Amino acid sequence: MTPPDETPAHPSARLSRRHVVMGGLFAGVTAISYAREPSRPDKRTPPGTVEALMPVRVGAWSFASASGAILPPPDATANQIYDNIVNRTYTAPGRPPVMLVFAYSNVQDGMLQVHRPEFCYTAAGFTLSPTADVAITDATGVRHGANAFAAVSPERTEQVLYWTRIGKSFPQSWLQQKFSVMESNLDGRTPDGLLARFSLADTEPERGLRTLQEFVAELDRAAGPKLQDILFARHV
Repeated sequence: MTPPDETPAHPSARLSRRHVVMGGLFAGVTAISYAREPSRPDKRTPPGTVEALMPVRVGAWSFASASGAILPPPDATANQIYDNIVNRTYTAPGRPPVMLVFAYSNVQDGMLQVHRPEFCYTAAGFTLSPTADVAITDATGVRHGANAFAAVSPERTEQVLYWTRIGKSFPQSWLQQKFSVMESNLDGRTPDGLLARFSLADTEPERGLRTLQEFVAELDRAAGPKLQDILFARHV
């Protein structure tokens, strides 16, 4: 029984206190990770490097143009976040064109981190399906965490597959992404980061996803070791 002079806490009050405690713990770990962050990143990839590493042929697909994909609106922080941005379209006979965007950063320090692409499509006027956790399989058979969603506008429907890589981890949510950066900082490392996004026009999600997964595996086979490192951190 509740004593007469005490009033049971409202559920929202208990929830707020829980959020405060969790927020405080998160802030504390973040502060420690920043304090442990080394002054130099693990490695450096000069601007233009990723574009120069891209293959002309990817399985049945061939490079068609350095454009085509939905890009985020101009952002003053983009130049700070990314050292390399690649925007390409590949075409193949009887297959839908595949559009890709790679946004690579030498430094993921908790303050500046790769964007997740749902914002780009929403800003361009698309309506999005819920983002699903999926997997991609590279050319060696190793599976990595990725995400997929459908983007619908009055003019077209795109199926989108993407992953973010922070160091050697493949976080599938913004929170996992933050923790991946903090874990690296606590280990005394400043990780690099990649957003790899692939899309095509198709109204059937499963069919579109299969095609994009096939393209990713073919891209890995066509890539040299340096591009494989950027995509999958394979040789580091």
